[in-house]
Amino acid sequence: MSERADAPRGIPLHTKILAGLLIGAVVGVVGNLTLGGTHPVVVNTNKYVAGPIGAIFLNLLFMIVVPLVFASISLGVAGLGNLRRVGRIGAKTLGFFLVTTALSVSIGLFLVQLLKPGESITPAVRTQLLETYAGDAATRMQAAEQSTFGIQTVVNIVTRNPIRSAVDLDLLGIIFFGIMFGAAITLITADRAKIMIGVLEALNAIVLKIVDFAMVIAPYGVAGLVFGVTSRFGLALLQPLAMYVIVVLGALILHQVVSYSFLLRLVVGMSPRAFFARIRAPMITAFSTSSSNGTLPTSIACAEQRLGVPPQIAGFVLPLGATMNMNGTSLFEGVTVLFLAQVFGVSLTLGDQAIVMVMCVVTAIGAAGVPGGSLPLLIGILAMFGVPGEGIALILGVDRILDMSRTVVNVSGDLVATTFIAKSEKVWDPKVLPPV
Repeated sequence: MSERADAPRGIPLHTKILAGLLIGAVVGVVGNLTLGGTHPVVVNTNKYVAGPIGAIFLNLLFMIVVPLVFASISLGVAGLGNLRRVGRIGAKTLGFFLVTTALSVSIGLFLVQLLKPGESITPAVRTQLLETYAGDAATRMQAAEQSTFGIQTVVNIVTRNPIRSAVDLDLLGIIFFGIMFGAAITLITADRAKIMIGVLEALNAIVLKIVDFAMVIAPYGVAGLVFGVTSRFGLALLQPLAMYVIVVLGALILHQVVSYSFLLRLVVGMSPRAFFARIRAPMITAFSTSSSNGTLPTSIACAEQRLGVPPQIAGFVLPLGATMNMNGTSLFEGVTVLFLAQVFGVSLTLGDQAIVMVMCVVTAIGAAGVPGGSLPLLIGILAMFGVPGEGIALILGVDRILDMSRTVVNVSGDLVATTFIAKSEKVWDPKVLPPV
């Protein structure tokens, strides 16, 4: 964030956002407990106040995702100078993504096997939740039929129409077009390349200023989004699914605190405490929006201004990460598959669990970086192992809080990857950081 947006009136932006999050959560829980989630006051507050404010905040962020991704990717590739360097950095980035994603899934599978949360769900609770969320589950299953990951997904990365990709928010297609555009810039004459780079730099700067505008209403938008969740569900659904929630959140915390800290300390050479202190704004934005794509503008601004990562590295790695580096999502998918298998009495061998791990890593690439974007693909994995797809209804009531939490891990992992790539390319020193 810029200094103007990050510290208006002497109060840091992340403090304002956190305050909005806490106020929205407390007021929502109180409203749910005293009035009930279906009371006209609660419903109308969500419909006419909290919902619209939260939607406006999200729309502002999504409005700039496409130009930001295109400009940052194109500038990142063009700024790297030559295609050989682009290939080297791209290979290192994808390798880092795969290693950290596999590590996160392994942590989740270990915990779910150790604690077996599925065995704590009684048949009566299972029936009640299935009835409550049967409609939502049916919708997710329909979406799953159109969202499976396969060879066609790889083919579709090479977009036929970048305008259509922009309309559909197909970030893989936009990223591919941006890479091709940036690579082509390095192959034309220097005078022409300079003109186009200037246009892209201006576009990038304008979009980042729009981020500042969005951050002005961020505390209110966050409060509205969180109020909508807590006022509707309260604490009731957390009780029968407590063990499942504990396992997912525990695994996410382990990966966030232990795995990332290990990588930061030994591979990047940076203090984990200093790192996490500097990325508070993206983490809070990720938690409140449940969207890696929606958090991308905040992440890029943070990487450049608070971590000091060169724009060409941040602009290349972070858009890729927002689409492909889903550590938290893959962890969540692995835990959920084994949890639902336990609930429905489906036995999975070690070989089956290894396949689950591979599928979670692969499908995380195809998961949309938007709230609930992983659920359609998750249903596809369930079907592979004979677990009823309707079982997704068991977790829909608590998925929002888990979605918020796993998005924090996704975004944090993107920023860890960015520092690793910058350090490995010898263009950034973790001991020389911008003042905050």
